[in-house]
Amino acid sequence: MYNDNEVNKMKILTVNAGSSSLKFNCIELPSEKELISGYFEKIGLNGSFYNIKMNGSKTKREVDLTDHTDAVKYLKEELIENKIVSSLDEIDGVGHRLVHGGDQFKDSVLLNDEVMKVVEEFNDLAPLHNPAMIACIKAFQKELPDTPMVGVFDTSFHQTMDELAFMYPVPYAWYKKYGIRKYGFHGTSHKYITNRMKKLLGKESINIINCHIGSGGSIACIKDSKSIDTTMGFSPNSGLMMGTRSGDIDYSIVPFIMKKTGKSVEEVDTILNKQSGLLGISEKYADHRDIETGMKDGDQNCILANDMYVSKVVDYIAKYFVRLDGKVDALVFTAGLGENAREFREEIVSKLGSLGIVLDSKENMKIASYLDQQEGMISSEESQIPVYVVPTNEELMIALDTYNLIS
Repeated sequence: MYNDNEVNKMKILTVNAGSSSLKFNCIELPSEKELISGYFEKIGLNGSFYNIKMNGSKTKREVDLTDHTDAVKYLKEELIENKIVSSLDEIDGVGHRLVHGGDQFKDSVLLNDEVMKVVEEFNDLAPLHNPAMIACIKAFQKELPDTPMVGVFDTSFHQTMDELAFMYPVPYAWYKKYGIRKYGFHGTSHKYITNRMKKLLGKESINIINCHIGSGGSIACIKDSKSIDTTMGFSPNSGLMMGTRSGDIDYSIVPFIMKKTGKSVEEVDTILNKQSGLLGISEKYADHRDIETGMKDGDQNCILANDMYVSKVVDYIAKYFVRLDGKVDALVFTAGLGENAREFREEIVSKLGSLGIVLDSKENMKIASYLDQQEGMISSEESQIPVYVVPTNEELMIALDTYNLIS
């Protein structure tokens, strides 16, 4: 497909660090070939381990991971032992996913001391993610001091929103002093899907409604290939209800529950982020696959949780349909549920008939990540708006941004 003499082949490492985890991929570009991937878990906790996936096989290793520096050390060893590289000098660039870049980064950037200082200013906005990601970046910079590092921000894609979309009706001084505004998240996924849909539709400028629905979920309203609105806001716990997140609620619930229970604001915040959503309503399950099993068994709470989730998704699709003045090139489903929960997709689309959207049930049932077909159109010929299922690939998007910046 590619002539080695005509293209600049590079090995790009993508890194997605959480507070106690580190996910990585090594991708060869421009061929987009994944060479190796892995996931370090329970960093800084008891029972730490990591998985390595290569050539379709997976290996698990139980090791002590005191901090992200240890994870980087083992990652380095795996790259060399598996002959991905003979030395780290062969890694051409490292792309780091960063959850929060505030309103300062409208695109991916090369990471230098000046940029890192700005990133650290947003630690208060992403206290569970940004500090861990910064620690991981520093560990990689120590191991690969001459290798360019790129920051790919979850918030960047949504920086095309205007004030009408990103401002909250609170004192304007809060925005000026404290940065209180909608930032949006899952931007790397929404950007990847936008680029993929441009190819599928054969258009450079597209209007789509993209539903990234997994354990966390967000919907993006994309006009002329740019985000003009999205469901997640100041934090990822806004918009849709999710696996464990409440999504939008009446803010007065927070002080009310604090008074009734004696819980602190931090405790209530934890409940709304980690004990709500599908888990809160079902009282059992955060994973929609378990919700589906409960529904089949007649569990009324599971049925309610599912119906609420469907309703929230439908509400936002309808809202963004209006934002786009009905000029929608495609409705897209992606991420864990979006790509695999076929009955869930059908329930959503069945409620969109008034928008002229009609499902082809047979085509819908053919598409899931564990089936032969993973991408395609699931709407019928009579549907006024095509509906697609498209697998997201945030790692590839990070690698491509890194490749393009350092080429």
